[in-house]
Formats: sequence, C-alpha cells, structure tokens
Amino acid sequence: MSEEQVRITLPDGSVREYPKGTTGMEIAQSIGKRLAKASVGIEVNGQLRGLLEPIEEDASVSMITRDSKQGLEMLRHSGAHIMADAIKRLHPGVKLWKGPAVEDERYGFYYDLDFGEDSLQQDELPRIEEEMRKIVKEDLPFEKEVVSRDEAIALAKELKEDYKLPILERIPEDEKISFYKHGNFVDLCRGPHIPSTGALGDGFAVLSISGAYFGDDAGQKMLTRVYGHAFADKKAMEKHRKNLEEAAKRDHRRLGKDLDLFSSMGEYGAGLILWHPKGGFIRHKIEEFWKQRHLEGGYDFVYTPHIAKSVLWQTSGHLDFYRESMYSPLEVDGQEYLLKPMNCPFHVQIYKSTRRSYRDLPMRWAEMGTVYRYEGAGMLHGLMRVRGFTQDDAHLFVLPEQLSEEISRVLDFVLSILRAFGFEDFEMELSTRPEKAVGSEEIWDKATEALRGALDASGLPYGVDEGGGAFYGPKIDVKIRDSLGRKWQCSTIQLDFNLPERFDLSYQDRDGKNQRPIMIHRALLGSLERFFGILIEHFAGAFPLWLTPVQCSVITVGERHEEAARQAVQELKKRGIRAELDASSEKVGAKIRKHLWAEKVPLIGVVGDQELESGTLSVRGRKEGDLGAMAPGALADWIQERVETRQ
Repeated sequence: MSEEQVRITLPDGSVREYPKGTTGMEIAQSIGKRLAKASVGIEVNGQLRGLLEPIEEDASVSMITRDSKQGLEMLRHSGAHIMADAIKRLHPGVKLWKGPAVEDERYGFYYDLDFGEDSLQQDELPRIEEEMRKIVKEDLPFEKEVVSRDEAIALAKELKEDYKLPILERIPEDEKISFYKHGNFVDLCRGPHIPSTGALGDGFAVLSISGAYFGDDAGQKMLTRVYGHAFADKKAMEKHRKNLEEAAKRDHRRLGKDLDLFSSMGEYGAGLILWHPKGGFIRHKIEEFWKQRHLEGGYDFVYTPHIAKSVLWQTSGHLDFYRESMYSPLEVDGQEYLLKPMNCPFHVQIYKSTRRSYRDLPMRWAEMGTVYRYEGAGMLHGLMRVRGFTQDDAHLFVLPEQLSEEISRVLDFVLSILRAFGFEDFEMELSTRPEKAVGSEEIWDKATEALRGALDASGLPYGVDEGGGAFYGPKIDVKIRDSLGRKWQCSTIQLDFNLPERFDLSYQDRDGKNQRPIMIHRALLGSLERFFGILIEHFAGAFPLWLTPVQCSVITVGERHEEAARQAVQELKKRGIRAELDASSEKVGAKIRKHLWAEKVPLIGVVGDQELESGTLSVRGRKEGDLGAMAPGALADWIQERVETRQ
C-alpha cells in the first residue's frame, strides 16, 4: 500500500484503500449514490465527524444517515445554526449565545439570542421559517475552521458576539477552537455539522419562543429562546406535529379535570395532589393489583413513618448529596426531624432490628411509601413532577450467591407488571461501574454480570452506559413507550453496596461469621402519581375495563323504562360490575355521547320498548361498537371475562 493511501474498514468488515485526505462524502459516493444522499455524517474510529472533513489515517468507519439517532442530532444542531442565520438576516443586530440540539418530545433544537432594544414576536416565526428555506435552497457548505484561543477571541470581538467571550476566556490558552461557517454566518461550535444547508431538507419548522437567562443563571440577563425542530423528511415532521396535537388532547392535566380524577392543592400547597373519588378508585385498583402480584411474588409488606431524626439521613448519606431536594427540618422535643425523601433507610432499620442468618435471605420487602422532595415551582408539572408522591418501593436483601437468580426474578416481575397495564415496547439500559465507586471490583463485576445476564435472558434489546452507574452500584433502567411512542422512565433495579456498609448490615453465614448482604433497590411504577399521569395519556382517559371507575352506564329512552333499567343496574352490581343509571330526561343520543365519549365509560346499555319486553339491554361499546342485545347476566359474564384477562 502506498504511503499516500489509507485503509478504510467498512461496517461489513471489508477493507478499501483511498488516497489520504479522502472525505466521508467521497467514501459514501464510492459505495453508492443512495448512501451518499442519505448520509449526513461519518463515524471515524468511534468519533463523529462531518462528511467534508479529510481522513488522514487508517480507520474503521460507518456512515451516519439522516434518520438515525446521531443523524437527527446533526440535522437539529445544524438546523439551529441555520435558524440563527435566518434571524440575523432579519435582525442584523442580534447577538448569539448558544444553539444546541435537545432531546424533547416537543422540540429538537433551540437558539438563545439577545435582541437588545429590538424584540421578537410569535407572529414573526413564519418569516424566520421562510428565511430558513431560502438558506436551505442556497445549499451553502458548512465549513470548519480551527484557530487558537487568541484568534478565536479576536474573531468574536470582530463579529461583536459578546456572549461568546466568557466561554472563550475559560478555555486553556493552548487549546484549539473551532468555528463553523456557512455563507456569511459564523459561529463558535465544536460541530460536527451536515455537509451543507441544503442537506437539512424540508422536514423542519420554527415552533415557539420563550425567555432564557444567559448561562442559565437567574442573576444574568434574560435572552430570547427560539425553538425549532428538524426531522429526516417532511413526512416525519408532519407525523410529529400530529403527535403533538394528539398529545395536547391527551394532556393528563386537562383530562384529569374533565374526568374529575384529581387536582392540585394550588395556593395551599403547589405540587401536592388531591385524588378525587374516580381517580382514587383507579388508584385503589392499581394498588390492589400491585399488592396481589407482590404477595404472589414472595414479597412482604412493610410500612414506615413519614419523618425521622436528621441523624438517620446523615448516616445514610442523603444530607451530603441530596440536601437540596429535602425540606427544611422540623424541631420536635429539641431534636431535628426531616420529612423522608426516600424509604430505603427505614427498610434498613427493619433489617437491623434483629440478627439475621443466611437462612433468612433473600428478604423481599415492598412498600407504597409516600415521600417528599422539593421541586422548584417552575419544574412542577401536573402529576409528572410533584412535591409529595407515593413511591412503589421494594428492597431486597440477598446473599452474593443468590444475586443472579434474584435479579432475573425482579426483571421478569417488572416486565410482567408493566405488560399488565398495556405496555409492550420497552427500552432498557445497563449502567456500569463509574471511576469512583464503593465496593470491590470483584463484587461490582459479579453484580454487573448478574444484571447483564438478566437482560440477556429477557430477549429484549438493551444499551450499556459504560461508567454510568451510581457510585454505590450498577443498575438497570426500564423505559416504556406509550401509545404515542413517547418514552417514560419508570422502573429501576439498583444494586447498593453503600447503605449496607454505612449502616453496618450483616448476616451470619454457615460458619457463624458476619457477612454483608447485598441490597437491591427496586422502583417498579416509579411513583403512583406519575404513573397515573402516564396511564391517563396512554389511554387518553379511556381506561380499560379492569381499571375504569364505571364499567357500564345503563340509560333509559323514556320515563317508563326507568324501573327496568334500575333493576338491570342492581343485577350488574350484584355480579360485581361497576354500573350506574342515567334516567335523566335528556335525549338518548345526548346520553350516549355524554357517557361513551365525554365521560369515557367503556360500555352503555340502553333500555327502550324492545328491551323492556325482552328483559335485555342494547349494548354498545366505545371501542367495539354495537354488541347487540344482552341480558344483564350475559353482559356481566362478558365484562368479567375481559377483566380477568385485563383486555
């Protein structure tokens, strides 16, 4: 091979030779026109680069396509630059701060800008989007320039970009700095970017504006944040917009009010939730199912106080690393008490209440424990971010040799519970040992392999966050996807080598020697409040038969049908069916719309002249449509069959 050649290894293992300085774009074009058109970046020896950057060394490469996760991030980052350029063309005096790609169901990127004496209004966003389309049509190449820190500072001053200077001044003197340019627009940026503005395509939009402090510091100047989004193509963008519209319809805060499920204490306690009767009933059914499954799974229930002396939290370490999320102390009998942010130290105290033998383990303790954590007022969001919530907690104390079996058992248990609520699409991640960690490497390796083995046995795909575990143990995170494809973090299986050490937990082994148990933290639903919010949006308020507060509304056509309808409701209730009567004078069509669609009752049974004569109900399901005539007993059987199978 010539010294002027480089060996490029492709994802399929094949090796090709190219001249030194060949770009990613040239490699993609040599493979095929379709790949070149779909590619927006290239990974070179694990490092993401722009397609126009030269490759000077032997390398393993893979092309980054526009619809991949990394490709979308590049599109969105470049979209932020193009949007900032469009804004500067319309408002030449505007100053730039930052414009990253973000992971948000609503937005894909934003740019923070200072408009000075000028201002930006929401109704100007279509003009900005149109200007972006002009820039895309110009198909300007993204050009990278690497300069010294002094040159970068001089350039920022020349461009009058005052907000870039504090960043540059914090960078070491000998560090190289990159700028990216397209057309006349220049911005300080690490990159990488798509090859040209034209590569952005037509799947983008400018969405909204808000305020944002410079440096995310409330003591600094308020800037204008402009949000946008970008997708692989226009079709994907339109699908996203429809999802946003559907998400707005499913917003748990609106449905919670419309269906009379819950409310917040508001001025009497922001972030504290009031469960109304219908919401309370659904919570009861969730808890009832949760308890039944835990008993079947070999768990015992424990209950713990809401407060404890601050020394408990000092020993557990929460005062060292969690203080900002805990409430101010209460003084009781001259002693400082704190509301609990977590249940685990209490479960540890139960373990310590008597001597334990290896014969006692594993111990599996579960609690629906209400905890209190401070959230800033701006972070509160319906049921999703609250200050008081009930955590469906469990802690397991196990022997080292029991670890693999228990982890597999816990993961299977978690997935089976989530599936019972209608979730089938999971995304899981294993987080491994960070650089600073407590516990021996041997126990970390054993624990990590136990988690990995459980994930492998599940047959489901998972990612690995190398070094992403907590300092006290590796973990598995389980995310669910709802009916709109949104991801929600619910379940965590966290190993803990720290609390057993801090509280000096022990058990006697077969030789009578004291040994440390391994502690497993397991949150399944996460919190009842947040999980309820997820369920409301997942089902759009139309809960399945086993969860819904009212399973069937029996409605009358006229006054003469009321007695027969009342008897039907009584018969259904005797069979354990949650039924209600509507004998109001409203028209039948209005009653049907009210119960099936406004109140989202799954079934209605209509009693008219024909039903009065036959002793039946004319049954209609919200999802099933016309189910025909059924006697109350037959309808009860139909409902019970679906409740038992949780359809």
